[in-house]
Amino acid sequence: MRRIHDAFVRLSVTARETIMAAATILWRPREGAGLMAHARGHPDMTPSKPVPEIYRRLGVRPIIHASGTTTRYGGSILRAEALEAMREASTTLVNMDELNEAAGAAIARMLGAEAAFVTAGASAGLILQAAACIAGADPAKITRLPDTRGMRNEIIIQRAHRFAYDQAYRVAGGVLVEIGLARRTQPFELEEAISERTAAVTYLVSPFTSPPGILSLEDVLAIAHKRGVPVIVDAASMLPPRENLTKFVRLGADLVSFSGGKGIRGPQSTGILAGRRDLVRAAALNASPNQALGRAAKTSKEEIAGLVTALECFMAEDEKAEMKRYHDVCATVAEALADIPGLRVVVEQDAANRVIPHAVVYFTPDWVGPSGHAVQVALAQGAPHIYVQQGAHQGGYVDEIAVDPINLQPGDEAIVAARLREELTRVSRAS
Repeated sequence: MRRIHDAFVRLSVTARETIMAAATILWRPREGAGLMAHARGHPDMTPSKPVPEIYRRLGVRPIIHASGTTTRYGGSILRAEALEAMREASTTLVNMDELNEAAGAAIARMLGAEAAFVTAGASAGLILQAAACIAGADPAKITRLPDTRGMRNEIIIQRAHRFAYDQAYRVAGGVLVEIGLARRTQPFELEEAISERTAAVTYLVSPFTSPPGILSLEDVLAIAHKRGVPVIVDAASMLPPRENLTKFVRLGADLVSFSGGKGIRGPQSTGILAGRRDLVRAAALNASPNQALGRAAKTSKEEIAGLVTALECFMAEDEKAEMKRYHDVCATVAEALADIPGLRVVVEQDAANRVIPHAVVYFTPDWVGPSGHAVQVALAQGAPHIYVQQGAHQGGYVDEIAVDPINLQPGDEAIVAARLREELTRVSRAS
């Protein structure tokens, strides 16, 4: 494992050196015409990243991930400290119940929660949320899941919050009860939906999923708790900002699920479930190493060690400096595209939808070039493969392109900007 770790570090250094060299060629902020001239005249200078040996053997090509921390594109880069903790943990066997309890206690202290549990990703956290609320700590019910006949098994969800991952609640036997419209939910609709069959109310905290007309988390908490119903929150991708680690529990959420392999940069297949002590205990009873529904979503001792270490590092970082770095990266991209007619390119950040700075390309009515979707496809199919965010807002599609900098390595911004400029100006050059 030590040799693997050393090789990983060497590859990371080599990749950084290569990309920085490319960035020096493509981007000299106050020297000559800078990136824009290179992007216009020499788009073919965009280099491919060095390929780690394991990927070379498998025939897999590296990508530039400018669309956030999407699992499909690898999540995020694992912290070196987390990798070392995983290596250390791999050398010694421990009782997994004891490790789960100790790791959960450490995480709970950091989050200001009553209790916490390491899950096999945020989706596994949703499964365990449902299992905990439906079966609780009752061994007879736990062994029956996902057969929930005769149990309180309904989970209320606003229509605006329906998305692919709510299937996780149904995996545990939950029956989703949808309320409201795509952009509006009235308080009475939640009040009327709560019955003796209600196990929980779920709330999704994710970019572009909460239009102004739906119930806020505070609204849901007030209504549900008045009826004695727990509120479970999916906040998988909402880190940073770090305040979100404590915010939802502080507001009164009963269980909150976070990803451990996105902004925290822990093992990609990990997550955090935090909240009420009794519900976290119930979730743990439904999880590995127990012979229960959650056994299929097992976490290893190495993953648990890596996540705890990554979370400690994440909590200790200077978020203000991190946001400035992201803003500077986005400003580089925006500046490189600013003179293209028909585009409005800005750096945006807000508390709900773009929680870190993004470079956003808006197409004005004067735009005569390719669509945002066409540009996204061209970037994904090019060399290197580059993935940028699509324009999905509250369930609809907006023709725009956004660059999320959280996974961009030094110099990547120059490559992304050059390729964006190449594709955005392809039609005008051809004409």
